[in-house]
Amino acid sequence: MGDNARGREIAHVGSVELFTPILEDTLAFFVDLMGMEPVAEQGDSVYVHAWDDYELFTLKLTAREKAGVGRTYLRASSQDALENTVTRLNDMGVSGEWVSDEVGLGQIYLTTDPDGHTIGLYWETEWFDAPPELKPSLKNQAARFPGRGANIRRLDHVNYLAADIPGMGPFVGSGLGGMKTEEILGPEGPPAATWWTFSDKTYDVVYSADWTGSNGRLHHIALAADTRDDILRAADVCLENDIHIETGPHKHAIQQTFFLYVWEPGGNRVELCNAGARMMLAPDWRTISWTPEERAKGQAWGLQTIETFHTHGTPPVDV
Repeated sequence: MGDNARGREIAHVGSVELFTPILEDTLAFFVDLMGMEPVAEQGDSVYVHAWDDYELFTLKLTAREKAGVGRTYLRASSQDALENTVTRLNDMGVSGEWVSDEVGLGQIYLTTDPDGHTIGLYWETEWFDAPPELKPSLKNQAARFPGRGANIRRLDHVNYLAADIPGMGPFVGSGLGGMKTEEILGPEGPPAATWWTFSDKTYDVVYSADWTGSNGRLHHIALAADTRDDILRAADVCLENDIHIETGPHKHAIQQTFFLYVWEPGGNRVELCNAGARMMLAPDWRTISWTPEERAKGQAWGLQTIETFHTHGTPPVDV
């Protein structure tokens, strides 16, 4: 499988673990302001659920000395697909191990991408069973609409920082079966950022160049709400609660996502975006390449990219 031959053996991004030095404050951000619900605890971790996520948890929040990203869980489309993907990765020289140590998940193949981000591949999962107080009126959604804060519906994507963007291609494309939908070309030609999808969404994972040359860092996670109005409301919610608003609300040129970027109290960047973004239905999609000159024009409506968007990542590093 190549960059533009979507394998469909990885179904979607299931959940993400975030590290935070102030767990209580980070938990309050996702529960009180984002509208999510705590569903489990294990060790130094608290698990939270977005109202229409079919799986048990959406984010795992883990106490650590520094902010950053832990495991990213990718659900396979079947048990056979999981085993096929692991075999393919092993044939490429990518090693890993089978573990069964996560709340709500069965056997997990734990590995790392070439930049050092931890990836967990799995099939068996516990579906969210809403308790009486969260039962929805419409039984085709996982839980009742929270009517609180940003009303986050689901996890949308993960954007990693990486030292070698071209080096990610074989792992995500050939190994995981992802399809590269868009890219930003660097001044010398090779891509400085790439967007990949496993599903019908425009992207599930993104790799952006880490200007520090560090490995294994996070640029942001993205959470999807229903509408642009939810994003606008979230901006006011964050404003009133002293949450740092980095940039937006606005519309990206790349992928056309309506966005708001904030920093949760622990320091991780969080993008809030609308769930009704573009769909990637073409099985033979042709990668869209953006030149540095085109990107210099700013976002879709002319907003210039703020400097910290290129310099802030977690965990922080001394440069």
